[in-house]
Amino acid sequence: MDHEEREFEHSRLSGPFTLDGETVVDVEIYRYAETQDCWRLEVVHISGGCTKWQQTFATEADAYAAFISILETAGIECFTNAPPKSRH
Repeated sequence: MDHEEREFEHSRLSGPFTLDGETVVDVEIYRYAETQDCWRLEVVHISGGCTKWQQTFATEADAYAAFISILETAGIECFTNAPPKSRH
């Protein structure tokens, strides 16, 4: 099956992230459907741009914790004021 044709399973932890009453990013935690593959993480800014982790995660909770860790150390600005980039 071609990579683009595969379906994804999205984590229940995926969704809009709201800060101070404003939704600023969408957190996307996903893996290929019907697999036990590791989870992938992307943070998509509402007005465009995306930060995609190259690292994969054993659990969806680990992926969400990685998002929160960056949020706490670098702030939401690292996702909203930068062009698309990758994180490790």
